[in-house]
This record gives sequence, C-alpha cells and structure tokens, in this order.
Amino acid sequence: MSSNILITGAAVRSDEQAKLLSESGINVLQLDLTDEKAVVESLVKHNINIVIHTASSLDRTLALNLLAGLAEQQKASGSKAYFIHTSGLSAFCPKTGWPQGVMKDSGPIFETEKQLADSFSLRKTDVTITETAKALGITSFIVVPSTVYGKGKGQWNQLSVIFPIAVQASIKQKSVSKFPEDGNIAGVHISDLTELYGLIVKKILQGSGDTIPNGTHGHYFAIAHEMAWWETLGRLAAAMEARGLVASSETQVWTSDEAAAEATGVPEIFVEIFFNSSANIIVDNAFKLGWKPTWDKARFFENIDDEVVSVLELGKAKSSLIDSLFLAAKN
Repeated sequence: MSSNILITGAAVRSDEQAKLLSESGINVLQLDLTDEKAVVESLVKHNINIVIHTASSLDRTLALNLLAGLAEQQKASGSKAYFIHTSGLSAFCPKTGWPQGVMKDSGPIFETEKQLADSFSLRKTDVTITETAKALGITSFIVVPSTVYGKGKGQWNQLSVIFPIAVQASIKQKSVSKFPEDGNIAGVHISDLTELYGLIVKKILQGSGDTIPNGTHGHYFAIAHEMAWWETLGRLAAAMEARGLVASSETQVWTSDEAAAEATGVPEIFVEIFFNSSANIIVDNAFKLGWKPTWDKARFFENIDDEVVSVLELGKAKSSLIDSLFLAAKN
C-alpha cells in the first residue's frame, strides 16, 4: 500500500484512494499528515494506538505529527502506543557516507546513524523519530526495506520503485543499461516484507512489543538475499529481449550519471544511490523475531519476467517517492 497503514485501517490522501479502499471493506481516514492538529484529533477520536508509517522517510514532519497524535491518544486512553517507521536502505550505504565494513542490525546502528545524521536526510529522520518517540513514551521500531520486487496485493499501489523504473527506462531506450562498476544489492519480495511488518504487529498485540528489540535497538532490516547488479540486469535484459521490448540481451553501460537520470526520471544526485549502491548489513533482529523469507535469489531470477509483466499491466507505480527526491534535491 502506498500510504500509511493504521491498525484499524488506512490513512490516505486522495478521494480516489479513500473510495477504492472503502469499497474493499477497509476502514479509511482521509487525512493530511502535514496538519498536526487534524492528525492528533483523528488518532484520539478513532482510538488508534499502533501506526505503521510508510508515507515518507524524507519528510520527518509527517512522522512527528503522527507521534504527537499517538502521545495524546496514549494519555487519553491509558493504553501503550507503538510506532513502526519505514526507512530506506540508502541510509546505510557507503555512497551516502555510511562506514565501510559489515555491521549487524543488532549492533550499534542507532549510534552510528546519530553520528552521521546531519550528512543524509534519511538518517536524520530515523534518529529524530527514535529520540522523539522515546521522549514521548512511545515504543518505536524502524523497518528498513531493501530493494523490493514482486507485485503487491493492495488495492492502490501494486508496484515497487526500483525495478519498474529500470523496466520503463529500458523500454524507452530499447536497451538495459548498467553502471560501469558492478556491486551487490539486497533484495526482498513484497510478500516477505509485509510478513515482517506483520510479525512486529503480532508481537505488539501479544503484549511483547516492549520486550522485542525497539527504540535505539529496534532496527529491522528486510534483507532476504543479495544479488549482483550486473547479473540481475543481464537476466532482466534477457527477459525483455524475449518479449521484443529491447534490441538485445546484452546490457549497455550508462555514459554518465546525467544520462541515467534522464532515462530513469530519478534526480542525478540520487541515481547511483538507487541503482549502484549496496549496504553491508547482517540481518539479526528480524530473524530472531521469527522472520522466514520465502523468496531467495534463485526464485527471483526464475520469475524475473514477472517484473516486466507487472509494468506492462500496471504502468507507473503510484508512489510519491520520486517527487520527494526532487524536492530533496532542491533543498
């Protein structure tokens, strides 16, 4: 789903989203998350004490308004409040200033983020949320998806971001392109990612939300497997050539970051972070929680044509991420 999901339903931005989800039997709040007063009033009125926030990892104002609402709801109801924030793996990549070397997510992730918070917006958001939640007495968790693939089952947005953009750019150019330097990327199928969110919520509902890793120890990386970029793009090129969408199964090399940005529609300062970066994080917290991804690299490669089919069926993802990146690039 492309909006923030509340334990009783979903908070959405547009009339179209509200109508579609309501018709599917989902309880809907049409809410402007930039309006703190409206957010606080809605969370208290509807007795919401668990929020899964997926709206934006760049604009921390949205998360802070939700935390303010949870704090008021916590006071009004006397019930404990929980906040699950969605970050981004780019915050933990050397290309954005994260230190080289391997680190467990049960290790000093928060402490490292805090030291580097001012150098990258996503890290600043994570730190701000964790510290604000603690000050308000709200138990927080940060879920960090890796490169998401697979078609979602939601009623609104069923596409992820990275692979649909790569497919669309390749169709436009009639070729699949890569950066000159190969590297590993981490991946996760959308069904495995949603399973991780579900496990955290399940623990909360079972009364153990405060005993599993949370707050400064509560980073949960959704990394099911790794794969090499060049091999992945080669597999994608073969699938697209078989459908007559590109001229060759041989991948090309981007002539410049500017060319890659123009073809993909991603701001130039973010294009290598999107398509040519990796994070050396070892998953610990999620596995201790009982997370068992069902998709691995072999299964993904066997079904990589599904990424092409989804774009042909659904077109462009209904995501505001790229627009947010352009705003961030201007600031």
